[in-house]
Amino acid sequence: MRILHTSDWHLGRTFHGRLLGEDHAAFADHLVDLVRTESVDAVLVCGDVYDRAIPPNDAVALLDETLRRLSERTRVVLTPGNHDSARRLGFAADLMREGLVIRARTAGLDRGIILPDSQGREAAVVHALPYLDPDAAREILPPLLQERLGEVVPAGRGADQDAPGEQGHPATGGSRAGGGAEAAPRAPLLPRSHEAVVSAALRLVAADLRRVRRGRSRRLPSLLMAHAFVVGGRASESERDIRVGGVDCVPSEIFTTMGGSPLASQCGGLDYVALGHLHRPQEVGPHRGGKRGEQDQCTGTGAPGAPGGGTPGAPGGGPRLVYCGSPLPFSFDEAEDARPKSSVLLDLSADGVTSLERIAVPVHHRVRTVEGTMTELLSGAFDDARDAWVRVVLHGRRPPGVLAVLKDRFPGLLAFHHQAPCQPGRQVAVTAAADPLRIAEDFLDDVGAHPPGDAERAVLRQAYESALAAQRSER
Repeated sequence: MRILHTSDWHLGRTFHGRLLGEDHAAFADHLVDLVRTESVDAVLVCGDVYDRAIPPNDAVALLDETLRRLSERTRVVLTPGNHDSARRLGFAADLMREGLVIRARTAGLDRGIILPDSQGREAAVVHALPYLDPDAAREILPPLLQERLGEVVPAGRGADQDAPGEQGHPATGGSRAGGGAEAAPRAPLLPRSHEAVVSAALRLVAADLRRVRRGRSRRLPSLLMAHAFVVGGRASESERDIRVGGVDCVPSEIFTTMGGSPLASQCGGLDYVALGHLHRPQEVGPHRGGKRGEQDQCTGTGAPGAPGGGTPGAPGGGPRLVYCGSPLPFSFDEAEDARPKSSVLLDLSADGVTSLERIAVPVHHRVRTVEGTMTELLSGAFDDARDAWVRVVLHGRRPPGVLAVLKDRFPGLLAFHHQAPCQPGRQVAVTAAADPLRIAEDFLDDVGAHPPGDAERAVLRQAYESALAAQRSER
């Protein structure tokens, strides 16, 4: 069974004001070609398909065309991320053709999708979790836990983490309605954290996974799609902050313990977790690159009364937790990562993941950061950056008209930063008796790392006298 894992397309996004439509279209062509040449059995798209909840028309048209082309050649499973509108992305999902499955509703996250191989045999099961916003999922998941697992969330369990403005009644957990009438008791909520809602979803998945695998003569490999920040992952400048209660991450161990499920060992465990949200390509987890020292960043609770640990179900002691990363760089720090943008191609057998390969995405626009003094930036050392999208970091003196000069040097200049040399701190007293021209000169000296010359002083004097003249004429 061959799977292609991709995520975080962010269709409709711009890069420092530059449209990325051509880059996204080139990536779509690359993806379709990859499915054909590598005989891919299924494509997993793990959230943030669009860059915002209401995407531009061109982005909608590109997604429509890309999904049509992919689903004609293979199966596609797609979930929304924190940038997407789950309701809009999941519109008419139940009417989709067989080759395209969109799982946008939290209520359906524990319905495993059986994927066939090229011979039509059942070859893998995937559970597709949409992005679980804690404020919504903590309310939606408890009824599912009770209905499907008989798990009851204790009343008042999340009372100390209620959303702002909600005052729990001591007896009922509800709030008082107007006129002295008491509102109906509110259903118990999960704690307000990413760990709590993802753990609850995993306990539901564990039960379905046990059902799907029961009675089979051959082990069915298992994949999970999730859009979350897993502890140990390296973020970049371009991800949207998803912190709730000051915490934005989930521990990697919950994917081995299935959120603290008592069925963790009985269900056979997960083999591969296809992650979305972080834009850098990376693998995380306690078994492969996870940073146990960072576990304290995320605190939360699993199932009520669940054991603190669990027996890894998948061969090798736990699933592989992999971020494929975004297909395009959306910030300069991403572009400078040593690892190229990629999709993940993996092979599965009854024993789990047998091979994993990152397939580099062709570069449509090169992105560079160049830095140095003005003399260095204008030298031949940076000739190779003339056709790139450039961020310039200028060190030392900032001459007048620097942006025009650099724009001519680097036509793709998109961002500029000036790092003036450190100077001894000084204080300038701004009083009614202080000379405004002297204050302006001191300011230019401080931020420009050199005192203004005679010509600059003349410009300052002319501007100051013009302002005084205008002020007198208004009296």
